[in-house]
Amino acid sequence: MLRILFFEPRIPPNTGNAIRLAAATGAELHLVEPLGFDLSDANLRRAGLDYHDLATLVVHPDLEAAWAALMPARVFAFTTGATRSFADVAYRAGDVLLFGPEPDGLPAHVLEDGHLTDRVRIPMLAGRRSLNLANSAAVAVYEAWRQLGWATAAGPSAG
Repeated sequence: MLRILFFEPRIPPNTGNAIRLAAATGAELHLVEPLGFDLSDANLRRAGLDYHDLATLVVHPDLEAAWAALMPARVFAFTTGATRSFADVAYRAGDVLLFGPEPDGLPAHVLEDGHLTDRVRIPMLAGRRSLNLANSAAVAVYEAWRQLGWATAAGPSAG
């Protein structure tokens, strides 16, 4: 099982889409407060459709509480400032995929946190700032899940 960690997410539909991603892949979704929205936000619920009951969602009051719940684990921080491609990682069950809020990404104090195993990036064409948060999480989760042989599932469905 993979674990997605959103540090202080601000945009409700991105988190709603990540809820759908977690439900579809069996990943856990962890959110670090403060959130830029209320979990009952209509945009979050709409983006998550009817997947909320199928996803594992955990909200942590701060990053230290998230580490206490998630460790020990390897933690890969996704940042445009990294040089290593996320696709060059050999993922393992239990890995944590850490993403920062739009529009700024992970702050320096998080990127310097001793719990991080590595910083990785999703390749993009030159001159592009970043991908959408939910899209970035989906790209990462599906690559890691593929490497794990679609573990924790009967395999990807045709649907």
